[in-house]
Amino acid sequence: MLNSISPIDGRYRKTTEPLAQYFSEAALMKYRIAVEGEYLIALSELPGTKKYLRSLSVKEKILIRSLYDLSDADAKIISDIETKGYKNIKATDHDVKAVEYYIKDKLSSTSLKDVLEWIHFGLTSYDINTPARAMMLSDALEEILIPKISSIVQTIELLAKKYKFLPMLARTHGQPASPTTFGKEFKVFNHRLKKQLTHLKTKNYRLNSAEPRAILTPTPQLSLKLIG
Repeated sequence: MLNSISPIDGRYRKTTEPLAQYFSEAALMKYRIAVEGEYLIALSELPGTKKYLRSLSVKEKILIRSLYDLSDADAKIISDIETKGYKNIKATDHDVKAVEYYIKDKLSSTSLKDVLEWIHFGLTSYDINTPARAMMLSDALEEILIPKISSIVQTIELLAKKYKFLPMLARTHGQPASPTTFGKEFKVFNHRLKKQLTHLKTKNYRLNSAEPRAILTPTPQLSLKLIG
């Protein structure tokens, strides 16, 4: 704890620990693999690529998606590929390239060995990181933050009703002001939280495809297919 870079994973680790599965380095690796995998699958389904990239079987798609369940040992392999090398792979000194090589290594002894060079084809790191981070944030909101905030809203709603007739002295600029009720003040905070909760539930995430300097970039058709 004393060597943590931030209080988030230091003194507040017990509180924020559920978020590690969405925002940790290992989590980012997992989401990057998912983007790379879905990109390869989508690429294989485009009519324009049939001449060069064969269709993938249902079993092969399942095999690719099985890589999304990243263990700590698997994450360590990706880290090794980036920092010191792994098997016959030299250190990449590049986090996204390490993910690409990890996928290729995992699939090299399968029926997918003939399509390995289509992994990350025409992409930049930006194309992987942008949707990966959007997925991280979306999943964390949906599975952790929104349920937690919803629970708080419900609790405040109950307290507002329970204490709606309990008088209290309001304050303004630190000075005593007009009388109010405890329940009414709870209701004010409840209303504000509900507005923010609605905003979170309806938030759309923009995905930008490819940096301007990229030589090869995903086609518009493929971009639409990837984001649905």
